[in-house]
Amino acid sequence: MELKLKTISSSGIDEALSKATLYRTLNEPEEAESICHDILAVEPDHQLARRTLGLAITDQFTGQSTDRYQEAEGLFEHLKDVYERNYYLGLSYERRAKAQMSVGRPPSVLIALFKQAMHYFEEAEKIHPPGNDDPVLRWNRCVRLLEKLPEVEVEPEEASFEDHDIAPIQLMQAARKAG
Repeated sequence: MELKLKTISSSGIDEALSKATLYRTLNEPEEAESICHDILAVEPDHQLARRTLGLAITDQFTGQSTDRYQEAEGLFEHLKDVYERNYYLGLSYERRAKAQMSVGRPPSVLIALFKQAMHYFEEAEKIHPPGNDDPVLRWNRCVRLLEKLPEVEVEPEEASFEDHDIAPIQLMQAARKAG
């Protein structure tokens, strides 16, 4: 028997997307991911499927080097809506930071990731839809998590993590010293 993926119908995309959302709610992100791949095989630029797939991947972050950070970010970077692109990139960095936090990564790594998330949330806040304060809520969560971290002095050569820029760490340190 030949093992070959089957293609879903175009008319079944909405129902499939509904199932992907349900599987994410049931904490079965691998199932949601599989469904999103089926949708994207039929409609490669389906924005909601891209977003749901990116979220399903971030649901699987564990703080390990095997996490698919770039894959999730790539999906969010290709969202056409500028607000959504910024918001979901921020969410990806926030989830990455929280996963890193859960496995005890150094504060210098966490600060850089949270600051990157906050940058995207700030950009999303500038153009958020009326009545949608999600970027503010996420920003505040990042601030609260950063406040729990110990003060840290970071040397530039110690601060890099998967090619992340040192600037967010320096900004955070300057803010702590000023405040």
